[in-house]
Amino acid sequence: MNRNYEVMFIVRPDMVEEDLNKLIATLESSVTSTGGTSKSEVWGKRRLAYKVGKFNDGIFVLMMIDAAGAVVHEVERRLRVTEPVIKFLTVRTDEELKRLDKIKKLRDAKKKVSAQPAAAASPVTPAAPEVTPEAPASAPV
Repeated sequence: MNRNYEVMFIVRPDMVEEDLNKLIATLESSVTSTGGTSKSEVWGKRRLAYKVGKFNDGIFVLMMIDAAGAVVHEVERRLRVTEPVIKFLTVRTDEELKRLDKIKKLRDAKKKVSAQPAAAASPVTPAAPEVTPEAPASAPV
């Protein structure tokens, strides 16, 4: 069963672009060889929130993978043994996408239900209370 995953990994800031492209191609080929699909985005060099190893900066890469869990496990293993990779994180996003779709459907259903009675009801303005001259209006306290 294919699921959606996002794998964010950070490589050393001094990594050559050719080597980075080769690493990404290797990871993508390992995903596609097992029947999955992947798409990668290189976010470029960014400052890290804290020092990792001896690095203050890193090159961020986001891979979106649609594959089985064993494929993602293999990608994580490759990231773990690749020396230029200083950090990585994998998140399964298909459950989150299902949850967001469900919430969106509920909101749309509520909008349809609340829109129908409001359109059917005639606009009624509430009557203003009458003030008689004999009774003084109550003063604010």
